[in-house]
Amino acid sequence: MNENYFLVAFYHISYILFSSSCLKNNFLKIIMANITSMNGFLLMGFSDIRELQILHALLFLVVYLLTLTSNLIIIIITIVDQRLQAPMYYFLKHLSLLDLSFISVTVPQSIDNSLMNDGFISHGQCILQVFFFSSLACSELAILTVMSYDRYAAICFPLHYEVIINPSKCQWAVIAVWLSGSISGILFTTATFSITFCKAKIIHQFFCDIPQLLKLSCSNDYLRVIGVSTFMSVLAFICFTSIVLSYIHIFSTVLRIPSAEGRSKAFSTSLPHLFVVSFYVSFGAFEFLKPTSDSPTVFDLLISIFYTVIPPTLNPIIYGLRNEVMKEACRKLLLGRQFTKKTSYLSYC
Repeated sequence: MNENYFLVAFYHISYILFSSSCLKNNFLKIIMANITSMNGFLLMGFSDIRELQILHALLFLVVYLLTLTSNLIIIIITIVDQRLQAPMYYFLKHLSLLDLSFISVTVPQSIDNSLMNDGFISHGQCILQVFFFSSLACSELAILTVMSYDRYAAICFPLHYEVIINPSKCQWAVIAVWLSGSISGILFTTATFSITFCKAKIIHQFFCDIPQLLKLSCSNDYLRVIGVSTFMSVLAFICFTSIVLSYIHIFSTVLRIPSAEGRSKAFSTSLPHLFVVSFYVSFGAFEFLKPTSDSPTVFDLLISIFYTVIPPTLNPIIYGLRNEVMKEACRKLLLGRQFTKKTSYLSYC
């Protein structure tokens, strides 16, 4: 491990020590060979400038703490407040759990790398990061699909809602969400790390990104990952189509509401939900489908932030903390007041 850290540090100072292009090229060949053989990867991150590294670490730390706090608040109040036991809040609790886990996979490692001025990540850490990242990303899309169907059933079939979405079906839906994510993670991780890495193990990203890892292969081993990605893309497209169709039916039902206030309230809830889903899916698909570059730009790094950091930060606000019942429960939690006893199941539909 110490040797690996030494090689990473050696790589960073090589450009400064060797200004002559001839010496630089020869020396870099040696450095690249050493980095290729080391037991780990080098995450390049956002910048080599120390001040920008510190700024990046501080910004990520603030976003991470805000995301962690907001999601933990939602999880706590949906557990302790008996009014928040309807299916909508049950799914929201699991979405918050997925969000805080999802952002914890990449951001703390990136903060540590920036503060320590060391982009090294071991082979084992990279495997775990790919597994949890792909698992939680797929689970997140699955839970958003389930939540859209829940809203569809509640708005379009309010009288049959208790039959369509009963507690047993809620539990099975959540089990399916976590199980599908785990299977996806296993498939992606197995396919990704079955390839032979014969190029310099330099990842131009702040985490172990699968497209960047595929670029390190010198053979056709990556075709397995392409196959898994294609299969998962089809499933993701089916999920996204289901979400869009659910909201189309919701909007058509809402438009028939005679009260302008009722329509406005329904649209103010549904439109942000659809926006977050579209935001998450579109940027994630763009990152996986766009060709990887040998010299990534700031735009490429921003794209990765848009689907790894922004959704877990926005979801608690869009799905939970804009809700009046959630706001009241949050105030009671922060002020230490007693929570309300359980009320009617249908009052949240």
